[in-house]
Amino acid sequence: MRIGRDLEDYVAKRFEEDTGFKVRRKNAILKHPKYDWMLANVDRLIVGENEGLECKVTGSYGKKEWEKDIPVQYEIQCHHYMAVTGYSAWWIAVLIGNEKFIYKKINRDEEVINYLISLEKSFWENHVLSRQMPAPDGSYDADKLIKSMYPESKKGKILSINKDEFKNKLKRRDEIIELIKKLEREKNQIDQEIQFAMKEAERAYISNRVVSWSTVHRTRFNYKDFKKDYPDLYKQYAQKMSYRRFQVR
Repeated sequence: MRIGRDLEDYVAKRFEEDTGFKVRRKNAILKHPKYDWMLANVDRLIVGENEGLECKVTGSYGKKEWEKDIPVQYEIQCHHYMAVTGYSAWWIAVLIGNEKFIYKKINRDEEVINYLISLEKSFWENHVLSRQMPAPDGSYDADKLIKSMYPESKKGKILSINKDEFKNKLKRRDEIIELIKKLEREKNQIDQEIQFAMKEAERAYISNRVVSWSTVHRTRFNYKDFKKDYPDLYKQYAQKMSYRRFQVR
């Protein structure tokens, strides 16, 4: 984040040099004239135009994605800015891995903006104001939030969930587990075939892909023997940790 902030000025200056536009900061949080909950903290506004600029910095791994198109999450971000400001277009400029500079223009799309406003309005009213968590979506963030909301189980508390919906979900869960096992076995077979072909080789080139199978040396701490040989010292430094283990039988 620090590097991104520091390089924002460079990206803005490169954009000015390449396009001839002049940009300026807006040292304020902008608010939609109708919806108080719709805010925007923009990077730059283009002088003399109803247009803005979003500055990005990314690693070289994102080169192909940016050369092909604008990643959808950033396109949505720029449409949010256009919704708040009423501007007709938004530019996005990106420095890729300190090796390439790209800029692209996103024209205002009223259909996208109206849909985006309806989604944000729904989220604000149905989840923020009502303090109701959105339905779990399988993401890391949802997992982290649920565990933070319910960090401890109550000993002896038992709940009976008599809903066909969850019976079907558990059935689907069993199917997914079996599918994962089959796919994992297929993946392992492919790995083994490549390893058998590589033999003692540390690296192999397959088309434009690079496969490495190198020897790794690692030192591990034998805590079991340490506990046995130095029990008092082990107790002194051992830390108790708790977590909730989820199991289905």
